[in-house]
Amino acid sequence: MREYQAGEYDVAVIGAGHAGCEAALAAARLGCRVILFTITLDGIANLPCNPSIGGTAKGHLVREIDALGGEMGRAADATFLQSRMLNRGKGPAVHSLRVQADRMAYHICMKKTLENQAGLDVKQAEIVEVRVDSQGGVCGVVTHLGAVFGVRAAIVCTGTYLKGRVFVGEYSFDSGPDGTHPSVGLSASLEQLGVELRRFKTGTPARVHRDSIDYSQLEEQLGDEEIVPFSFETRGELKNRVSCYIAYTNEETHQVIRDNLSRSPLYGGQIQGVGPRYCPSIEDKVVRFADRARHQVFVEPMGLDTSEMYLQGMSSSLPEEVQLQFLRTMKGFEQVKVMRTAYAIEYDCCDPTALTPALEFRKIPGLFGAGQFNGTSGYEEAAAQGLIAGINAARRVKGESPFTLDRASSYIGTLIDDLVVKGVSDPYRMMTSRSEYRLLLRQDNADERLTPYGYQLGLIGEARYRAFQAKMSQVEQERKRIERITFAPSPELNALLEQRGTAPIATGVNYAELLRRPQLSYELLAPFDPGRPEMPKEVWEQAEIQIKYEGYIKKQLADVREMRRLEERPLPPELDYDQVVGLRLEAKEKMKKRRPQNIGQASRISGVSPADVSVLLIWLAGEENRRGERTEND
Repeated sequence: MREYQAGEYDVAVIGAGHAGCEAALAAARLGCRVILFTITLDGIANLPCNPSIGGTAKGHLVREIDALGGEMGRAADATFLQSRMLNRGKGPAVHSLRVQADRMAYHICMKKTLENQAGLDVKQAEIVEVRVDSQGGVCGVVTHLGAVFGVRAAIVCTGTYLKGRVFVGEYSFDSGPDGTHPSVGLSASLEQLGVELRRFKTGTPARVHRDSIDYSQLEEQLGDEEIVPFSFETRGELKNRVSCYIAYTNEETHQVIRDNLSRSPLYGGQIQGVGPRYCPSIEDKVVRFADRARHQVFVEPMGLDTSEMYLQGMSSSLPEEVQLQFLRTMKGFEQVKVMRTAYAIEYDCCDPTALTPALEFRKIPGLFGAGQFNGTSGYEEAAAQGLIAGINAARRVKGESPFTLDRASSYIGTLIDDLVVKGVSDPYRMMTSRSEYRLLLRQDNADERLTPYGYQLGLIGEARYRAFQAKMSQVEQERKRIERITFAPSPELNALLEQRGTAPIATGVNYAELLRRPQLSYELLAPFDPGRPEMPKEVWEQAEIQIKYEGYIKKQLADVREMRRLEERPLPPELDYDQVVGLRLEAKEKMKKRRPQNIGQASRISGVSPADVSVLLIWLAGEENRRGERTEND
């Protein structure tokens, strides 16, 4: 193949899925010349699986992306169809926003944003090689047509395209998602650079025709009356525009699946990749949960201008005719027409423990990874990594120090720490249970936690930052006002307290003390607070949470201080763990491979015990004493 010099850029982003879009926008907005490559322009910001953004813990990620200056939240609000706040019956730490998005509108919205971004060029081309210079740092990328682009950093965001292979029953073929071309040449180039690749797999359900479903047999699922936007910048009222529905499998459905398991490539051995633990196929569900009489299926529209309906919970790789057979056993689906057949897809990804917390490969300066390439699943996890990788690629080009987030700052920090320190054995999915500090990392306070970082980085503009500061000032003023007020006993107030199942008051009680009672809320006490100022719900809601959960928040803040104390004890990158007396063999091997940057990271490596951490702390103290003695002798 004849090559030619096609241009010079600061950063190349390989892949234009959710990771690639955020990475390219972040790097360009930070002043770099960026080129974004995609195998097809029609696949930009595609939603190849479910037509939704957010969900449990994932909604936290989207709000954090927005608080830092990313794009996903704005695009989700702009293409919004229906909204639901999940886990409303639980505490605010696990409230998670999920919206149905118009699939094509989301793609068009993000594509337009990319095309209009200054400093960013978008090009349809397959990257087949990443090149490094004599020092081992990234210096260029090469397309399948021989175009050579000089770059100073590259971000691999290949999603499920990298050596993608699709499976439907006994039939399999090389493909990216939705019948697109796979990326076939890049894997070999990355392996030549020393990147260790592995095979993961995921899958997607069938899409069926809207008019072939009998909705009278299904449960209608309406959106919330009170709609919360994803983006802190979104203004104006959002309205639900569609209904979703719930269907159920049954014993006949399960029997069809059991009768055809031998034809499943997953159970027949054709699929070698490891699938997602928390998003199993319907075959997996039937086998693993054999005692379950039925499984829920969420029937969701793909958009306003299409008749395609998505069947969440029915991912499958069984043969096409078997899929139609088991779908038609469900109530309401007796005459269903399949528009797109379900499939499983296998793809290459890296071992994320080879990355630094900045998402840069430790042994290949200037090469970054983000999204499913790093072993995750989900649009939101991908976008979060893309944003951080884009920021750090730009900072590397500009000679600035890496930007990282720790576990106590965000779900983004938790996600990346889990990847680069603990590693993954199957596609990683964010869940609220993964965070030790989830009461601090609520979606309602994502701006409080992260917008100052976005402003310092240059991704948050002056006007937005001033509006954020004004909001934080209002929150503080309202919290202090609540703490100053005393409620006198009255028949009306005591009647409310008894009605809510909490003790009446005989003397004056501080408003904050009443608010800490779990049976009471800011809204319930409104009639007894005539001096309450007018303010947005997002303001008083934060003030209420800060007061109501003050004790728990203080405890978690103490845990954070201890965690950060360990994070501040760096481990020398050249440390020979074999020379650290008292470390167990397993701990030595794990730490030699992972090369933790500090004691905190070391403590989170699987196989490193608290006793090993104590040994390291003692060794560090000894090293500090020995250095002090050498300094005195000098």
